[in-house]
Amino acid sequence: MHQRFAHWAVFILLSLTWGSSFILMKIGLESFTSYQVASLRLVAAGVALLPFLPKALRETPVKKIPLILLSGVLGNGIPAFLFCLAETEIDSSLAGILNALVPLMALLSGIIIFKSPFKKAQLTGIFVGLAGVVLLFTSKGISTNAHWYYALLVVLATISYGVNISLVHHTLKGFPSLQLGSIAMFFCAVITFPVLWFSNFFPQFTQPNAPWRSLSAGLVLGVMGTGIAAVLFFLLIKRAGSVLASMVAYALPLVAVGWGLLAHEPITWIQILCMGIILSGVYLVNSANKAPVEK
Repeated sequence: MHQRFAHWAVFILLSLTWGSSFILMKIGLESFTSYQVASLRLVAAGVALLPFLPKALRETPVKKIPLILLSGVLGNGIPAFLFCLAETEIDSSLAGILNALVPLMALLSGIIIFKSPFKKAQLTGIFVGLAGVVLLFTSKGISTNAHWYYALLVVLATISYGVNISLVHHTLKGFPSLQLGSIAMFFCAVITFPVLWFSNFFPQFTQPNAPWRSLSAGLVLGVMGTGIAAVLFFLLIKRAGSVLASMVAYALPLVAVGWGLLAHEPITWIQILCMGIILSGVYLVNSANKAPVEK
């Protein structure tokens, strides 16, 4: 009983952490550019995981390092910039809803790139989820302004996430996420730190009205939303299994919408309906994993 409670505690903490990432990005964008927020997130995550880097490098075969660096770019670098740029024009709740596409994109990229076997029910799930996205884009309730097409950046980010999940599954399976994450995030931190250095980021904190609120949001986003969340996700898979871990895909957009409501973002019934359709597609994909593979 105590162990089950601990599993659900980790699940709730992980869902709240990842689901809060979208509103934290929005707060960061109050004072910083999208490139600064994304860079701050990656640098903070890299620094948070720095203590684990020496051991990770010692235990990782040299031939795997390029793949890990590619994984860092696909799974953290590219999505960080795409999400922040998208949220300059769309609500954080909408970004959270679209993020539910990640499991579908992971399956789709595995089929297309790595020729993974699949089930018919999984393809049905993909089409249902994508139908939800199409409805979201064609409805009038997609956004409160004319720049709704910025939501396409979120879709691109979920594709990047999906390709990375397939890459890790097929080429880096067996490596702990903490080991992979510390190497990948250090690389991302190194290549993105110059963005902060040359974009007039640090001089802002010598002024009387320094943007401490946005800085705090960016640091929490990096340390919790990227660094510690990866550790929690690995812990959840290891102790509770992949089924409970996969349920994060359902909880995350709900948390994002909840924060959107608290932030007084306009959320329409069309968006809620589309979120339900997308999550239905995710459910079909996840439930199909228990069935035999189609030959």
